Amino acid sequence: MNSTQLLKSTLAGALALSAAAIALAADESQSKAMGKMGHMEKCYGINAAHKNDCQAPGHSCAGQDAMARDPNSFVALPKGVCEKIEGGKLQPEKG
Repeated sequence: MNSTQLLKSTLAGALALSAAAIALAADESQSKAMGKMGHMEKCYGINAAHKNDCQAPGHSCAGQDAMARDPNSFVALPKGVCEKIEGGKLQPEKG
């Protein structure tokens, strides 16, 4: 095997190892996030403008809700806190 082939082989192995490490790290962070959400609940109707946590009617991403206290936008809070906040609901407004 000449040095060019050896170099190509080494680089390919390094790239494959890097890709595997990135995939493992992403999977690990997703598992942590899911575990944290297990202690959280969605609280609708208490968001500040542009401070919602996820998709709602009219937009598809966090931070895009221009209306404060939108009854269809939520903020993730520790379980049991939502009911203690005035206007907080565990379900979005229907309609």
